[in-house]
Amino acid sequence: MVDNLQKYIDLRQKYPSFTYEQFTYSFKKENRLSIEFHFSVDNSYHFRPKMELNLGNYITPSSNNIEIEGIIFHLGLIEMISYWKAFCSPIIVIKPYRLSIEQENWWKKLFRKGLGEFFFQNGISPDFANLITFEYPISSTYFASSSFPYVPTSQKVIVPIGGGKDSVVTLETLRKEKEVIPFIINPRGATFDCAKQAGFINEEDIIILQREIAPLLLELNKQGFLNGHTPFSAMLAFYTLLVATLTSVRDIALSNEASANEPTIPGTDINHQYSKSLEFETDFQYYVKTFMNDCCHYFSYLRPYTELEIAEKFATFTDYHFIFKSCNAGSKENRWCCSCSKCLFAYLILSPFIEDEKMIQIFSEDLLNKEELLPYFEELTGIAENKPFECVGTIDEVNKAVQMIKESRKEKLLIKHYFHFRH
Repeated sequence: MVDNLQKYIDLRQKYPSFTYEQFTYSFKKENRLSIEFHFSVDNSYHFRPKMELNLGNYITPSSNNIEIEGIIFHLGLIEMISYWKAFCSPIIVIKPYRLSIEQENWWKKLFRKGLGEFFFQNGISPDFANLITFEYPISSTYFASSSFPYVPTSQKVIVPIGGGKDSVVTLETLRKEKEVIPFIINPRGATFDCAKQAGFINEEDIIILQREIAPLLLELNKQGFLNGHTPFSAMLAFYTLLVATLTSVRDIALSNEASANEPTIPGTDINHQYSKSLEFETDFQYYVKTFMNDCCHYFSYLRPYTELEIAEKFATFTDYHFIFKSCNAGSKENRWCCSCSKCLFAYLILSPFIEDEKMIQIFSEDLLNKEELLPYFEELTGIAENKPFECVGTIDEVNKAVQMIKESRKEKLLIKHYFHFRH
């Protein structure tokens, strides 16, 4: 945690206005959609991030351009958060379309809760009532729910694949009941490998989004502008709407589990996984129903299950044991870094269901004997004050996992430390 409060105040004064200028899109081929957004900050900085959606074998039907425009407009609203946060401008000017008061309040809540970790880590306690004000050109018009005349015709289900154990469980379970369309953002080794293991052998069997961060933002990060966590899963939610519309699918099955509801900082609203929480899921369903003509059904297939239940189920899918990855730090090299809280959490939650020798083979290290992981271990088990700012399970679940392996792994360094501390 750093103290960037004065920087926050100075940036808001220096850059009072952030503008969502426009979006453009075109089909390069019938199954490739290119999108570009344009954001600006007081005419000092211009950002033009580009996205390309490859629908592969799922050729787009003759969709109504109005439907596509409505969703792409909303994609711009969610994408702009990554750029706005560098300046935290008090005024956001939206040029393409106008939002209703109820829509504005929905987005203000997403800024407040989706950026909770960002503000906390930067030592900022904003006046949330005055964090942002939306403004529009006089000529702008509302984007009405009636602009989404889309009626789904396919019984398939879209399943985003992240390469971890959760999406594997959703993928393997659902594909026994329905025809699945896998969706991957910025593919890496584990995401492709998991999709292939599920039977999606060729890239054309997968819908792929190549999402770009405008290089200028990365440069501003180096210069010391504000930076931090943004609600990635909220962004994913809006992109799945686009995929669903272009494939005539209604159902979108996420892999967010019950543990995503637990705050990262106890007793607060600060939750690294806010946009994976039931609260966000419910809010998003309401938004789609109210303002987007109930065009799709977005839900988490794993919501009723605990991390331990998911881990037990994943353990039965042995073909995935050596290809899944849940590590952010090692994702580019498609490996477990074995030095972060996500690696340790995955190791702990799976250990009750996979024998010790195989766990060491999967991770290439014995994480339960790794002393440098003690601080993360204490955060995960609640010995430390706060949980890690990562997508990990609840403190209770981790403690249950440790209790389940206390006999079989009793000589391990972390397990010895745990019971020494507890006694």
